[in-house]
Amino acid sequence: MKAFTTNTNQLKRNLPLLGVASLALLSSCNSKQANVEKPLNIVYIMTDDHTQQMMSCYDTRFMETPNLDRIANDGVRFTNSFVANSLSGPSRACMLTGKHSNANKFFDNTTCVFDTAQQTYPKLLQQAGYQTALIGKWHLESIPSGFDYWEIVPGQGDYYNPTFIQQNLERVDKDGYITNLITDEAIDWMSNKRDPEKPFCILIHHKATHRNWMADTTHLALYEDMTFPMPENFYDSYEGRVAAASQEMSISKDMDLVYDLKMLYPNSNTTLTPYYKSFIGRMNKEQRAAWDKHYDPIIKEFDKAKLKGKELDNWKYQRYMRDYMKTLKSLDENVGRVLDYLEENNMLDNTLVVYTSDQGFYMGEHGWFDKRFMYEESMRTPLVMRLPKGYNKRGEINQMVQNIDYAPTFLELAGVEVPQDIHGVSLLPLLKGEEPKEWREGLYYHFYEYPAEHMVKRHFGVRTDQYKLIHFYDDVDVWELYDLKSDQSEMNNIYGKKGYEAVTADLKEKLTNLQVQYNDSIRHRFN
Repeated sequence: MKAFTTNTNQLKRNLPLLGVASLALLSSCNSKQANVEKPLNIVYIMTDDHTQQMMSCYDTRFMETPNLDRIANDGVRFTNSFVANSLSGPSRACMLTGKHSNANKFFDNTTCVFDTAQQTYPKLLQQAGYQTALIGKWHLESIPSGFDYWEIVPGQGDYYNPTFIQQNLERVDKDGYITNLITDEAIDWMSNKRDPEKPFCILIHHKATHRNWMADTTHLALYEDMTFPMPENFYDSYEGRVAAASQEMSISKDMDLVYDLKMLYPNSNTTLTPYYKSFIGRMNKEQRAAWDKHYDPIIKEFDKAKLKGKELDNWKYQRYMRDYMKTLKSLDENVGRVLDYLEENNMLDNTLVVYTSDQGFYMGEHGWFDKRFMYEESMRTPLVMRLPKGYNKRGEINQMVQNIDYAPTFLELAGVEVPQDIHGVSLLPLLKGEEPKEWREGLYYHFYEYPAEHMVKRHFGVRTDQYKLIHFYDDVDVWELYDLKSDQSEMNNIYGKKGYEAVTADLKEKLTNLQVQYNDSIRHRFN
């Protein structure tokens, strides 16, 4: 096995685990992008809780996403794209700063406020002469900074007739469906509110496909004739996985019949019913009529059926899948609108278009919805890019990348010096079609939000090409180890089993080195 030093300065210089391609790549942080007539624009589109399983250029089992696939078909698709902390606010902070949560200090959604005085890539682009804009979901509990223009939704935002907060801090209610409205505002800014002589970077942040998956009325009837096979591990027993057994994100036990599945009938009140009533209460008369026309027959049929046990589980799973897909359908259509706008205005050759999500999501795997765990479905995230002229790479990029890499990538693309304190690595060599001899040997992950909604234990870990080592800590002290080549579903915890001693020791050394490199003060115990 390769030996790894724990000398902090040497780690910073050599980056042996997070790994840049070479010393040449390190020096490229200060270089300008060659062969470009003028600075490149950046259109960054990010959704919430969209998972690779539900994007047809990754997985064709469920639905077609033709406009998202357009980006991949005309550019590149990252097959090993991951987040550093699978939770909305922390993931966004990692993306903006290029740093792990311990450095940007936004650890969770319940206790943190993002310090907007800190360094972010929009600020650095702005200082370099870029126009910057943010439209949609912010979810960092502070006023955006580093943007020439911004318009955000408070908190999670509402699917119907949402409130927007504008730069003057005025709250404005807008009529319509949130995915359409965010796209309207983004296109309006690109068309009418920027200086066409200057390069720009716009962040289009959608609410979709966040819980509770309320579709546009124009899409309510979609997918109702489809039936989906439940995942093979839907009835996971969680044997050998203490943390997995104690979570509260089960479709069977925790998915709410009213809030999540819209079954609002007499005597159906749940603890989340008031929230659902507030959501549908935002609808206008026409929207509510279309909503009730669709759901009332389903409610009556469900009330009559009196389903229990596995029949009820399957019914809940089918409704979840359909509602999720309907919200995603609107999202895909609106991504198409942005692509069409760029094409019609001859901007594609000079624009990097990025699509991703703030993390992955469970579509019934392990019996779950939501995210948070370091397991593959939630740590992975879709990432596709349509490249500007001069970048000839097409097809798959298989190297492991992480959302802390977006900031240095955008900065280098714009010819802006990448600060040395950024944790991420520029992906430009990969976009140029280069095959670096060295790349990441391990990804670091750390989840902090416990106790909180869904009750996923705090944990950190390292992921390599073949293995994943996770340490759950705080009120527990347990380890999990998976061979991702033979156990893709992460069902068999092999930590402590005979024959894996050397692998475990090597992964713990990698984990320690990553924690030193990123100055994460929480250290694990070698029990």
